[in-house]
Amino acid sequence: MSISRAPGEAILRTPTTFLRMSIEDLDEVVEIENRVYSHPWTQGNFVDSIEHGYQCWTLRDANQVLLGYFFMMAVVDEAHLLNISVHASYHGRGIGKQLLDKVALLAKEHAMTTVLLEVRPSNQRAIVIYQRFGFVEIGRRPSYYPADGNKREDAIVMRLSL
Repeated sequence: MSISRAPGEAILRTPTTFLRMSIEDLDEVVEIENRVYSHPWTQGNFVDSIEHGYQCWTLRDANQVLLGYFFMMAVVDEAHLLNISVHASYHGRGIGKQLLDKVALLAKEHAMTTVLLEVRPSNQRAIVIYQRFGFVEIGRRPSYYPADGNKREDAIVMRLSL
């Protein structure tokens, strides 16, 4: 799969490594989560995902800087991408594509036929990345996410066929 780069986007040129996430990673993960989301997951959400044996992965550079992470759950023949995040300092540098490449690879290795995710309509940056990667909108979940002002925001449901 190939994602075209927007003009001016610089691809990260340092070696990176995927590692299974552990509880010891969570302070860094929670720090990134709190910076990139208006309604972040709690540390408990992350702990539960790790303890349930979901696919929980980090991506680090050669200096062990946490660039991003994802959480994926397998259900029968579908992979559900529960959370994917890129450190704000590394947006626009190809990290999201690297994470999605790993998601697709793991899903295929586990005989999944599709990857599903939900995304806020207000998260246009993510929607563009998902579309470039091959995800298509298949539906909406009304009032799925909490939003500011005691309101709710829909979720766009997207699917990637493998």
